[in-house]
Amino acid sequence: MIEILALLPLYIISIWTYFHPNEGLLLGERWKYEEEPIFTEEVLWFTRFASVIVMFFTTIILVGALLKALYAILVTIGLFLYIIYSILKFRRRVLDEEYS
Repeated sequence: MIEILALLPLYIISIWTYFHPNEGLLLGERWKYEEEPIFTEEVLWFTRFASVIVMFFTTIILVGALLKALYAILVTIGLFLYIIYSILKFRRRVLDEEYS
């Protein structure tokens, strides 16, 4: 029960950052800028990617603590598959931009 209460804010912030990466990047840092900074697509993609990774790890911890370890292993495998897929997709997009 304590794991759920401790990880719930992290999970909520990760979901919010996925849908609003500009705001997530400026969370607690907005005071440093006089004007609103403009972030590149790569930075926004990486922010979304990192928030999904945090959501996966949070899920792994919660599933491992609440259920059997087998489910945590399956979620971990899913995490690694997602990481490989996302990196290959990003690489393809970068290579397409270079040769265009």
